[in-house]
Amino acid sequence: MNSTASIAAAGHNHIFLGTGHERNERKTWGVIALCSAMMLVEIIGGSVFGSLALVADGLHMSTHAGAMLIAALAYTYARRHASDARFVFGTGKLGDLAGFTSAIILAMIALLIGYEAVSRFLAPVPIHFREAIPIAVVGLLVNIVSAWLLSGGDHHAHGHSHGHEHGHEAHGHDSETRRVLIGDGSIELSIDEAEGPPHFRAVLTGAAAGPLAKTLELETVRNGAERQRFHFVDRGAYWESLEEIPEPHAFGATLGFAGTQYQLFFEEHEHAHGPGAADASMHRDNNIRSAYIHVLADAAVSVLAITGLLLARNFGWNWMDPLAGIIGALVIANWSYGLMRDAGKILMDMNPDAQLTRRLRQTIESNGDRIVDLHLWRLGPGHLGAVISIATSKQRDCEFYRAQLSHFGLLSHLTIEVIPLGS
Repeated sequence: MNSTASIAAAGHNHIFLGTGHERNERKTWGVIALCSAMMLVEIIGGSVFGSLALVADGLHMSTHAGAMLIAALAYTYARRHASDARFVFGTGKLGDLAGFTSAIILAMIALLIGYEAVSRFLAPVPIHFREAIPIAVVGLLVNIVSAWLLSGGDHHAHGHSHGHEHGHEAHGHDSETRRVLIGDGSIELSIDEAEGPPHFRAVLTGAAAGPLAKTLELETVRNGAERQRFHFVDRGAYWESLEEIPEPHAFGATLGFAGTQYQLFFEEHEHAHGPGAADASMHRDNNIRSAYIHVLADAAVSVLAITGLLLARNFGWNWMDPLAGIIGALVIANWSYGLMRDAGKILMDMNPDAQLTRRLRQTIESNGDRIVDLHLWRLGPGHLGAVISIATSKQRDCEFYRAQLSHFGLLSHLTIEVIPLGS
């Protein structure tokens, strides 16, 4: 079979860490320091004052710090080995592995809490309210401070400055703006729908703004065959198309200027404010998420324990204490399942976004080519890898398709194979 293979741009690196990697690493170590200090205070204080409950809570805090240690070590190792050639696609997934491990630990904690709660239902034990309630309150305060330290770690800026070299264009323009360089000038073509029906708007600068501006023309191609020509009129500060743009705003376009043609592509503009759920999940750091869930789980158990202890002390409802434990176990198990599911999908290289896959396919096939193989997976928070095999009867090389896909900012590693078809 006659085929031409493309490798990803030469000289690039494979550093696919999240944008907040080092910040989240510092936060996690800070929480470990807090929990370790609290653990020592409780164990030493309990030993000095003869409080078994205080010692027990200190030992519990040590398991909490141990869980945090998994996240912290994952951050540190991933950062230090980010450029290690042994990791074929970098260390971006190490956080997901740590998150999956933490989810398993959370599930085990839920089982232990549930087992202990059921045991106390069957064989009640005396409760020392005077010691237990203050310890639970102190534990809650520590968790609140820990949650504050970790807060914001699962919310990411969505700029795509990845710190690696793949030849992508800067994404400073709006998602519906395309820029073409004309000598020492440029043409910025956008879809204007701020006032009335959508039209093309072209802003010409430098050499492009001279007498040749009247040669500006545009033809769109949808589904590889449906074509529409657009004619432009001078509006003073910009040129505007006389024809309206039909929905959807996803099509290939040939921009003609001074006898030269430029291939562009427009994707459907997201009108919602901010990223959708799928986009947010691709930026999500499951490592900091696992640390945050550990803190929330401990805080939830503390709140339920305090509630159960107060009701048991004031109304004699001793069964409230184990009931609170069962409720806490169910909450933790649910959080554990969600974390395990999300991290597991990434570790198994499941397609992270079916809609993005569809948009990639539309981008290539809108110009009459055909995708015969497409694989999309997550390399790390905010980084996707793609391998695309394209069959075409036209004289197009890999760089042509790379330029078509350059506005997909999440594609941090792109490999393209071009399969030429006979005319």
